[in-house]
Amino acid sequence: MSATDYESGPAPAGACCPTGAAMDLAGGSSAAARLARPDGKGRLALDLLVPEAHCAACIGTIERGLGRLPGVASARLNLSLHRLAVSFEPGRVSADDIIAALAKLGYSARPCDSAAMGEIASDARGRDLTARLGVAGFAAMNIMLLSVAIWSGADGATRDLLHWISAMIALPVVIFSGMPFHRSALRALRAGRLNMDVPISLAILLAAGVSLSETIQGGAEAYFDASVSLTFFLLLGRVLDHHTRRAARSAAAQLATLTARTALLVTPEGRAHVHVEDLRPGDRILVARGETLPADGVVLAGESEIDRAMVTGESLPEPARPGTPVHAGMMNLADALTVEVRATGEATLIAEITRMVAAAEAGRNRYTRLADRAARIYAPAVHIAAALVFAFWLATGLPLREAVMIAAAVLIVTCPCALGLAVPAVQAVVSGRLFRAAVYVKDGSALERLAEVDTVVFDKTGTLTTGRPEVTLPPGLTPDQAAAARLLAEASRHPFSRAIAGHAGLRDAAAGAALPEAAGLAEIPGQGVEARIGEARVRLGRAEWCGVHGGAGTEVWLTGLGAPRVFRFADNPKPDAAATVAGLQARGLRVLLLSGDAPEAVAHAAGATGIAEWQARLTPAEKLAALHALAAEGRRVAMVGDGLNDAPALAAAHVSLSPASGSDIARVAADFVFPEDRLAPVLLSHAQSRLARRRALENFGLAAVYNVIAVPLAALGLVNPLIAALAMSGSSVLVTLNALRPGRRDGPAS
Repeated sequence: MSATDYESGPAPAGACCPTGAAMDLAGGSSAAARLARPDGKGRLALDLLVPEAHCAACIGTIERGLGRLPGVASARLNLSLHRLAVSFEPGRVSADDIIAALAKLGYSARPCDSAAMGEIASDARGRDLTARLGVAGFAAMNIMLLSVAIWSGADGATRDLLHWISAMIALPVVIFSGMPFHRSALRALRAGRLNMDVPISLAILLAAGVSLSETIQGGAEAYFDASVSLTFFLLLGRVLDHHTRRAARSAAAQLATLTARTALLVTPEGRAHVHVEDLRPGDRILVARGETLPADGVVLAGESEIDRAMVTGESLPEPARPGTPVHAGMMNLADALTVEVRATGEATLIAEITRMVAAAEAGRNRYTRLADRAARIYAPAVHIAAALVFAFWLATGLPLREAVMIAAAVLIVTCPCALGLAVPAVQAVVSGRLFRAAVYVKDGSALERLAEVDTVVFDKTGTLTTGRPEVTLPPGLTPDQAAAARLLAEASRHPFSRAIAGHAGLRDAAAGAALPEAAGLAEIPGQGVEARIGEARVRLGRAEWCGVHGGAGTEVWLTGLGAPRVFRFADNPKPDAAATVAGLQARGLRVLLLSGDAPEAVAHAAGATGIAEWQARLTPAEKLAALHALAAEGRRVAMVGDGLNDAPALAAAHVSLSPASGSDIARVAADFVFPEDRLAPVLLSHAQSRLARRRALENFGLAAVYNVIAVPLAALGLVNPLIAALAMSGSSVLVTLNALRPGRRDGPAS
């Protein structure tokens, strides 16, 4: 198979594979080959969806399994997207080989196109799990009612009839509601491995099978209520876990929506709207006021102001004039600009940010949860114990039926129901507490990761500070000057102008002014606003434009009516910022400030909040590099940020938090979203995450103690399957009650 057999050229930004690639992968080499594309490095890139991947163990299994294929350079699975990216050498391995290897590992693959991505995002799995949970709960209640009659003394034909009715309810439910566990277990067994769902599936089926056998033989005991209740409890844990994961949408997928879809192309023949994909370096485009730039380039004509928050994170616009570089995703705020295209598609800055975010997400998705770590040991141990018990009793001469009953009791009593609930139950309870405090936890594993951090990194504007420029009125401002400043400021959309126009003190200072009517009121992009008031030419804007030398970038000058007056601005820290930083430091956490703003502004914010370590003028790539450097030191970092430029760092951090006022991409990339007006929720989230970890470990301890007591009793034949099922349900209730238990303090401290 040669490289010419594949689609040529890179996939569109945000797409997983070429449009129209939605075909059946079982269709042979022609179907699979069309999914691969050259990566520009002499290899081929293959992007696939793996819907069955749902945990860190799946990531390890798939990446290690494909990594053993000759010719595979890398395999990376993004769990948020279910997207598998494989880089391989043509001639040594083919796309068909990779898909076949996936099948041997127990995972199906699908073309990674936008339609398939949308299908995964629709949460069909969540609805399916909830429906199966509802069926199991309804059936469990009905079978329990029938069991009450049996426990009350019904026997003979009445008891047998109730058993048969229970069987008719339970058997379809065990198959239907238990299907997520049965499918997962079957895939694992076919691939020659064990996972947590194998003992779960065996316990459910054995409880139902032994009960059916007892019913057929007219036995006094059946355990249909146990098998259905077991299914219900396990599904409850799976649903809780799924819903904490569901909100963790991929920031990389969201970033693709930020760029414009069309552009106004300027040619000697005229102007024409074209798709962004049709732009080429050297083309000239016209970007109107309020439009998003569709490509990277340089301004050829026009003067305006550009929102560069995606690079700097700062809310203040920057002037754009001929020669100013601009990037796709930035917004033109003032007059129209003519731009020469320098880079399009995958070569743009926003595409590079997208790649950084996707790579960071893939790395963070390889985090192994507590439950996954426990499952690696627990699953094989359960099977070995049951097999040894069965072999022992069979060797001692016990009849086959009784040996099976004892082995079934061991499997049921050791069924990892409590283990499956241990972490999701705690995460659901703690997430609920944080939700009541207006903190939204998007991913259950984030609580585990936040409890592990030893370093906290803050962004400045909008995170550590309010993000709103606060103006200080100049001393000696006359009523006429105040009225003129307000008149000019109201004509501009610049954040400084809005702050001046909305200042209550300025309105009071202007009381009693009687200005002549203003004429020629106009805003000069990147400079300020001017008008003729009487015989005076009055300006409100940058110092140089107003004829003042030595002004700062955080000043706005008023000239033309008497002595020049200066309005100074500051982005002040949030009211509880210093207390929050001090609280984190008191817990032994290292706190840093990383910002794209100017050094003087960053130094002021750091000094006001007590942060000794800070860096300024950082691009998104430099912020990401700073986090990687901290990770290389062995640090586990919590990133707190709100801007598009923070998205790669938020995705790469061990855990991340964003205020609700942050950009859409920042909120998507973050694990926690908290109220915008304060930082105390960062302290609260950290305290509750430590509590959640403590409760989860306690639950694992309770489950271990339960097994230490129950397994020997079951192995000795002292516990029948019914008692084993009751004990198993009791352990599940116990860990749930422990999860509900409050901590010593629910406040910010821990």
